[in-house]
Amino acid sequence: MTEYRSRVVDAELRDRLSVTGAVLVDGPKAVGKTFTASRVAETVLRIDVDRAVRAALEVRPEQLFTYPIPILFDEWQEAPELWNLVRRAVDDRDEKGLYVLTGSARPRDDARMHSGAGRIGTLRMRPMSLYETGHSSGEVSLEALLGGAEPTGAPAALTVPDILERVVIGGWPDLLGANERTARAWLADYRRNLAEVDIPGLGPRRNPGNIARLLAGLGRSVGTPLNRSALEVEIGGAGGPIASETLANYLDALDRLMLVESLPAWRPHMRSRTRLRASSVHYFVDPSLGTAALGVGVKGLLDDLEAAGYHFESLVLRDLRVYSQALDATLSSWRDSQTGAEVDVVLELPNGSWAAFEIKLGEVAADAAAASLLHFAGKVDTTRHGDPLALTVITGGRFTYNRPDGVIVVPITALGP
Repeated sequence: MTEYRSRVVDAELRDRLSVTGAVLVDGPKAVGKTFTASRVAETVLRIDVDRAVRAALEVRPEQLFTYPIPILFDEWQEAPELWNLVRRAVDDRDEKGLYVLTGSARPRDDARMHSGAGRIGTLRMRPMSLYETGHSSGEVSLEALLGGAEPTGAPAALTVPDILERVVIGGWPDLLGANERTARAWLADYRRNLAEVDIPGLGPRRNPGNIARLLAGLGRSVGTPLNRSALEVEIGGAGGPIASETLANYLDALDRLMLVESLPAWRPHMRSRTRLRASSVHYFVDPSLGTAALGVGVKGLLDDLEAAGYHFESLVLRDLRVYSQALDATLSSWRDSQTGAEVDVVLELPNGSWAAFEIKLGEVAADAAAASLLHFAGKVDTTRHGDPLALTVITGGRFTYNRPDGVIVVPITALGP
């Protein structure tokens, strides 16, 4: 068996099981949900491949709940009726940590499910961060940074080409230790399965060629608001634009497979009249999906550093999501529609406190990024929102330091939970 590498979500799963009767662990295919959930389970029932389990579910489902607990129902969405059965079993037993459900797609639209509120907790699992794959030292803790700790750390070991290799390979557990060539072949198969099997399997017949063009279009525009009209033209190709409804169905399928994660617009109270962007910025759940859709490797990214910067931004967003989830934080973006001034990420904690981040592949861009953060912070109405917990530039560079203006600079290869 492959050696298990610890995940940030491990502690979150244990915590959720201690306070709820069941936990749903969802996320895209191949992020390691089954491996992670199996480590806390006494019984593993694989709904997608075990015909005997499916037969029992149809005839005498109560048998499935007699196994030693916790019981893992893997790929539960293949039998959506399990949701209500688990919910009822939690009510009947009135205990904590009974069941874990894992799934890589949200159930079909016609699945009739009652609310699991108070009974079934939810936990999102994503591809591995650089800290989890061993490519970040984790010396700068996000939680400690938000708590006001002074950032320290040795110079980062990875160069920009090394970091771009991590963009192309991604955070997939199956690719731990893989080289670029192997990873790109694996990702080509992953993308092909999405276009030919997974997305068409979620509803009405969908054209695999259109799906491949959609993924490429999203890869070209990663880190920007969706231009639906442009996507409709690009996907349709020589046949003319696809219908808006068709595009909506494709995007819904990607959302149900948890392959894209939008960054909503933050619209705080401002000191002056400011028109703020309301549209979300889109990203893939892992940066490698964007480069794979475009057929781009490390060399291609090095030849176009502007595009590389957007894909690096996608990598940083993935890691920030992994690290901030345990803090119950939400992530947003901000842009002044009048001046074009923007900040890549605004992090908000449940108590309303906030921090802001700019993301730059090159460390020489830290000055301009710091200026953007300070400009933004100066416009936020702090009487309503409070002062920022931190203003931070995350780079692909080498050094961690606190600037004289109070802005913190942290290499992504030093950031951790």
